[in-house]
Amino acid sequence: MAEAERRPQANEEIVRRFIEESFDEEKSHLIDELLADDFVAYEPEQPEPIRGRDGYRRTVELYRSAFPDISFTIHDLVSEGDRVAVHWTASGTHDGELMGIEPTGKRVENEGMEFNYLRDGKIVEMRVVWDALGMLRQLDAMPDERSA
Repeated sequence: MAEAERRPQANEEIVRRFIEESFDEEKSHLIDELLADDFVAYEPEQPEPIRGRDGYRRTVELYRSAFPDISFTIHDLVSEGDRVAVHWTASGTHDGELMGIEPTGKRVENEGMEFNYLRDGKIVEMRVVWDALGMLRQLDAMPDERSA
């Protein structure tokens, strides 16, 4: 199989491994292993881009402290060249403070999608879209106007 044909599959495995495993405390080394030096991420709840491995590490620590049992399920993963698109669901129990919200003990489930751009086997850029408002509603931190 030619290198050009293998690369999308290899990129898919890098992204799959990163999403499914990087939030696991025992596998936090994946941040250093799979993110490029000049990594940048764009997420809806962040006012500024997340820059570098340490910036992403802080984001992971924030969510892992709020949801110690956080896990991701990948529904779809599609690649073309050095781009990998993913549809996932994250779930976890809110057992720690998050964005000023005291722990509720509630189990939340949230869907998201992201585009990952890779270079030389490392993720260079991540653009994430997820339902932050839906998560806040599940934590009773925002009114659900649909039921009003």
